[in-house]
Amino acid sequence: MSTPLKILKKYGIRPTRSLGQSFLIDNNITAKIVDSAGIEKNDTVVEVGAGPGMMTRCIADKAGEVIALEIDSRIVEVLRQELGALPNVHIVETDVLAFDFSSTAACRRIKVIGNIPYNISSQILFRLIEYRQAIASVTLMFQREVAERIMAPPGSKGYGILSVITMMYMLPSKVMTVPASCFYPKPKVESMVLTMDVRERPLCEGCDYEIFRKVVRSAFAKRRKTLINSLKESAFIRDLDINLAVILGDLGIDATRRGETLSVEEFGRLSRAIEAAIIR
Repeated sequence: MSTPLKILKKYGIRPTRSLGQSFLIDNNITAKIVDSAGIEKNDTVVEVGAGPGMMTRCIADKAGEVIALEIDSRIVEVLRQELGALPNVHIVETDVLAFDFSSTAACRRIKVIGNIPYNISSQILFRLIEYRQAIASVTLMFQREVAERIMAPPGSKGYGILSVITMMYMLPSKVMTVPASCFYPKPKVESMVLTMDVRERPLCEGCDYEIFRKVVRSAFAKRRKTLINSLKESAFIRDLDINLAVILGDLGIDATRRGETLSVEEFGRLSRAIEAAIIR
């Protein structure tokens, strides 16, 4: 089996800093990540950031169809040269933040996997959540600190927007920690792989996603302030004709609490109540 470094050298490819490129070069780690995704023969898998194609090839051995997304036109040509003969691999030159994940879903929801650019990892995760109806599971490599924030419990230092929005719609779990020595170029941080099954139903049902997202962002905008003050000072809430004190009181939520103390379910109920107040 070839290695990512050999392929990059063969085609004279150097990582581009502006694209956040840091290629996973340990084939054993790559195989473990693919195994952790639980890929079956009739699955359609979307790979985010295919790079030199080692993970793409591993996925193709297990899945019915692989859609490999890559934004770098140089690497797209490498993928076409190296993997063009594989009938179940489709290479798409695109920005993941512009890709329509619902376009790939047929009878079964897709699985998403990838070693993503850390500089846009939160944006990618939120985009996947927006397309949750078309996705069964997500297995991604994150900077370790970001992965820990995703899984942080209420009241902890890391608990915030990423934690609340992800856990409302997904069930994240740690697969492994990956040292910096497994990448080229070597990053200054450790990495962590998470697998996230999309919940069949959100943790709190009946929430409008956009309102929920805005409420959570407002609550964490100024972490040192009380919940009611953080919400009142947000542009979203200021534009609404609602009585926050009454809404919080009816929900049994102390207005002097801070946003990081609220559970995901409490955020869901608060969003639902704000939506109801808007409609009235």
